[in-house]
Amino acid sequence: MSASCLGLAPSFGFGDRTGLATPGHIAAMKASGAGILPIFAQQSIREMARTGRTASQVMEDAFRAVRAAHWEGPVGADADHLKTEADVDVTAEAGFVFFTIDPSAEVDQKADNYSFDELKYRFHDAREFAPWVDAYAGKQVKLSTGTVIDMTEPVIMRAAVKYGKAIQLAIRLGRYIQAVQDRAGRGCEIELSIDETDQPTTAAEHFIIAQQLLTAGVRVVSLAPRFIGEFEKGVDFKGDLIALERSLADHAAIAKVVGPYKLSLHSGSDKLTVYRQLARLTGGMFHVKTAGTSYLEALRVVSIVAPAEFRQLVTFARERYNVDRATYHVSATLENVPSADDTPDDHRLRQLYLEDWADVLPGRGFTAPGRQILHCTFGSTLQDPHWGPLVAQILREHPAVYSDVLQTHFVKHLETLKAGM
Repeated sequence: MSASCLGLAPSFGFGDRTGLATPGHIAAMKASGAGILPIFAQQSIREMARTGRTASQVMEDAFRAVRAAHWEGPVGADADHLKTEADVDVTAEAGFVFFTIDPSAEVDQKADNYSFDELKYRFHDAREFAPWVDAYAGKQVKLSTGTVIDMTEPVIMRAAVKYGKAIQLAIRLGRYIQAVQDRAGRGCEIELSIDETDQPTTAAEHFIIAQQLLTAGVRVVSLAPRFIGEFEKGVDFKGDLIALERSLADHAAIAKVVGPYKLSLHSGSDKLTVYRQLARLTGGMFHVKTAGTSYLEALRVVSIVAPAEFRQLVTFARERYNVDRATYHVSATLENVPSADDTPDDHRLRQLYLEDWADVLPGRGFTAPGRQILHCTFGSTLQDPHWGPLVAQILREHPAVYSDVLQTHFVKHLETLKAGM
């Protein structure tokens, strides 16, 4: 069995950092996944480096479980956060068919803060990377939501400064992916990810980005904007839900009128409060991507069957957190949550580091900081000569427990999405 293209059907990505999670993902899909197509093999180049796994291993681990479960439906495979042609080559060779382009390194992360005078100055250099500027000057785009996008001079200039280089990189990689897959006689689907940036993607910027890629012949199947609010790792959405819903409606309208393509939610793990709106506003044309949450459920298994080891692992994660958090958008600090030494009760420790309950730390003003500490340190844990093998051993010795906790966890995700469809 090989990976399939999933088209515009609603889809859900299950990232697996241990190589042992797919049976639980399949169990969740069998229980509650009707109407949603799965991507069981999903890993970013960054995750592969931090876990010591290869693209081929990711594919082999996922599809071994697929065959063992006698899964009969289509299965996608997502090569996530690709930044170079070399990234494309290694994942294409392994059999991936869904390729997520990440040009975030070329995004000007401060563009929204520039005064008009500074914007004009920076636009002078950015102009050569945005040959599309004149085509949008003075135009209006009326969306089905009633929103009107005014392509004023500041709006277009800011889009060019912010995303000009990123659009060029995305077009180059998109064309390269298609050429590689076409030569091999394999299909491919392309997603654009611009979510890992500091500043939200405006409706005008989304419209320009998507139209430029499609005009250049890049067959975009989904696009992940940087939405308003905070989509931090390991916790639910933080922000104004009403404002997010209005913004989601506009982004979904753009995806339909420019594409159609799916609207993609990255850092989708545990964002249950926004799933229903995403599914409803997109009319089911969505993709949700998760990864770290399955690793956290692996640590839940450790906490259940080996609480003493989990206690030591928490201490190890706290020692690594301030270094490992550098590449993540998270708010948790070590001061937000008590240490293992300060929490003698094993059940309480599990609550503090694995649950997303607002009442776990009353008065702290932030939920689930422990989850973020464990989430960000997955690479250090899995690559550690002691902890990596120990976590893997525990999961292999208790496969039913891991499958059960994953099924319970993801049924909540899938059922919430389906409630909005």
